[in-house]
Amino acid sequence: MRVAIACDHGGFPLKASVIEAVRSLGHEVVDFGVDSEERVDYPDFAEKAGRALQRGEVERAILICASGIGVNIAANKMRGVYAGVCHDTYSAHQGVEHDNMNALCLGGRIIGPELAKEIVRAFLNAKFLGEDRYQRRFEKVQALEKEAQRS
Repeated sequence: MRVAIACDHGGFPLKASVIEAVRSLGHEVVDFGVDSEERVDYPDFAEKAGRALQRGEVERAILICASGIGVNIAANKMRGVYAGVCHDTYSAHQGVEHDNMNALCLGGRIIGPELAKEIVRAFLNAKFLGEDRYQRRFEKVQALEKEAQRS
């Protein structure tokens, strides 16, 4: 699987651990930055990873800012990007299995590197269950998304 990684300066300290976890599972990392703790605007980097998801260049994305919230808000403004802030393993796998989440958002100032690795593993090892109820609910989310595009 190809996995986009993007962060701002607040997420940069956690980025290396996330990349290590992705690679340890045999996945390819597509790095959209940043490469330092120099201040940048998180929406710019959430957008880079989100566009890669939209174009089908990656199957999943992991976005990191100080809290995870900023990149989550930005990513969820993009059609076809289904992002969730997860600071525990249950949310990370359940978000994929039940909600078809394709972008994991992490808070670099909220969790440490070892927990981040476990969360990344839970996220990347999960598959959308696609059972009737989950598919039906996901289609309702997509309908809301289409309505938002029209208004």
